[in-house]
Amino acid sequence: MSQALAFANGWNLAITLMVCVVVFQAGSGEYGVMTSGEYDGDPAAIIHEFDPFHEG
Repeated sequence: MSQALAFANGWNLAITLMVCVVVFQAGSGEYGVMTSGEYDGDPAAIIHEFDPFHEG
């Protein structure tokens, strides 16, 4: 998915589920979104983390 779509989906997922969500860049140049607790990839690949409890 594109970076813009990943950011939009990440924010929506975070505020809907009220969980921290990361946006990361996959090896293929695409972007992915998943909950922080499920992410076990390279921390350097994380582009942004959405925390619904601290976003303003």
